[in-house]
Amino acid sequence: MTDELETIVRLSLLIGGVATAGTLPVAFALAWLLARGRFPGKLLLDGLVHLPLVVPPVVTGWLLLIAFAPAGPLGMLLERWFGVSILFRWTGAAVAAAMMALPLMVRAIRLSIEGVDQRLEQAARTLGAGPWRTFATITLPLALPGVLAAAMLGFARSLGEFGATITFVSNVPGETQTLPLAIYAALQRPGGEATVWKLAGISIAISLIALIASELLGRRQGRRLHVL
Repeated sequence: MTDELETIVRLSLLIGGVATAGTLPVAFALAWLLARGRFPGKLLLDGLVHLPLVVPPVVTGWLLLIAFAPAGPLGMLLERWFGVSILFRWTGAAVAAAMMALPLMVRAIRLSIEGVDQRLEQAARTLGAGPWRTFATITLPLALPGVLAAAMLGFARSLGEFGATITFVSNVPGETQTLPLAIYAALQRPGGEATVWKLAGISIAISLIALIASELLGRRQGRRLHVL
């Protein structure tokens, strides 16, 4: 593997990992609200969470660009409070990947939480366990395989993100050029087919591993819930 390819792969793994780690707590909180909450506007929240699945990724990237531009609401806050900007930076690519992975992660975690038998939680409460202890000892362990499966699924989705990323942070080699963007750039160059084959093979291998891991974790949770 050449230094250029190694840089692209390392950057892609970094962006995918950061996007997944940063999104997981938010995805869990949203999934919990949608699975267990009863409040006005729940249907609207559900629609907003899953909106990136149905709108063109370019639209998501454009909205991120508006929000994080120097004159945008989030961009001004970042500049004023921390003196930083995520435009044309790998951190911006991670934000774009996180936005696109969020709906898939929320959906997987929500199904995991809904699969937990609430009678077990009620039994724990009856025996004197408080809400947090019940969550830590009953709910979370039973839902954990599904949460991990959601993380693997989100990581795979982050690795494949293209439209929102190139619209939001462009295609900057060594900074925002992930595997999909590098493949796109290689396709534009005469004689770039060999590079495309290498990058495509790496992308397929990493994504396949993540998807298999997600499927295995999902099956493990299914067996555990069936036993219970």
